[in-house]
Amino acid sequence: MTLAIQAMVAMALLTLPVMAPEIARSLGVSPALAGVYVAIVYAGAMFASLAAGAAVKRFGAIRVSQAGLLLCACGLALCAVESVAAMALGAVLIGLGYGPITPASSHLLARTTSPERMSLVFSVKQTGVPLGGVLAGAVVPGAALLLGWQGALLVSAAANVLCAAIAQPLCASLDADRDASQPLVLGSLAQPIRLVLAHPALRMLAACSFVFSMAQLSLTTYLVTYLHVALSYTLIAAGAALAVSQVAGMAGRVLWGWVADRYTGARNMLAALALLMALAALATATLSADMPALAVMAVLAVFGASAIGWNGVYLAEVARRAPPGLASVATGGTLAITFFGVVLGPPAFGAMVELFGTYRASFALLAVPTLLCGALLMRARHVDPVSRAP
Repeated sequence: MTLAIQAMVAMALLTLPVMAPEIARSLGVSPALAGVYVAIVYAGAMFASLAAGAAVKRFGAIRVSQAGLLLCACGLALCAVESVAAMALGAVLIGLGYGPITPASSHLLARTTSPERMSLVFSVKQTGVPLGGVLAGAVVPGAALLLGWQGALLVSAAANVLCAAIAQPLCASLDADRDASQPLVLGSLAQPIRLVLAHPALRMLAACSFVFSMAQLSLTTYLVTYLHVALSYTLIAAGAALAVSQVAGMAGRVLWGWVADRYTGARNMLAALALLMALAALATATLSADMPALAVMAVLAVFGASAIGWNGVYLAEVARRAPPGLASVATGGTLAITFFGVVLGPPAFGAMVELFGTYRASFALLAVPTLLCGALLMRARHVDPVSRAP
């Protein structure tokens, strides 16, 4: 259920960016503004992730997840209004719905997963994010051709509502640990950040996730537009390429989680992924229209496997390093920093596109901070031993 919920909110987030060229033509704006849309979504998600720990304790993880799905559905419906202002408000609602989903699932999984399997289990659950990307890349462009871009947004909204309804029978059993006396006050918003800052391991993980999220969302937000504009791919072909990168991300999340648990430990795995991310970003910048489609897809598969595949290992390590009973709070705090990277990343990527007049420079520049994170993770493993399954 947590995987399905994660997939639906991920599809909600990516539904509009997948159709960015078409929507931009309809509104008479630049497709690069998709980065601003994503930034607004994640600004809302930052706030919601900080409130998620207290909300999960009070209402239960499934109930909070249902509320997130319904907020995403409302946001998508607003985005179907042909107005930049309505889309901005819709982006806020999608962000408020997206933000609590991962802390809620971490709360459920941390209390039911053995430590030696945590990276793999969290990685399997996190395949919901690229699965949502697969659905967005494979279904949304076709729905837009049949129903128009507004109809495609409403189809995505209906899927989120349906998922919330399917989750209802699970509330009684999975939300049995809720505490109705848990206060919901503004002061509790600072608790997750204080927790992260008080623990060096959590601080370092959050800092690297800030950079990794910039790379991930730059890829998922701009890949379709890049292939359409720079390589003359049709929207259907570019959507298929996005789906390939997302499928690779799904496979990567499971594989990296298994390898981290079995062999390398989380820190070494994340350091290797940082290097792979940097190399794939540079390779993506060199793609050309005369390259064989298979070669293009291979590069994007590697980019997806690394830039989309890191999250499960990261979240499992956060839950592992969190104080007992505070997995959802620690996850909310680290995700606020992760989401801040998303808030800054796509708009910065779009600004570089406007500055240099090409998407290639922006993809190449992603290699710099990811390489620095790889070096930081390699250095930190000597100071703070990596968690590893026995």
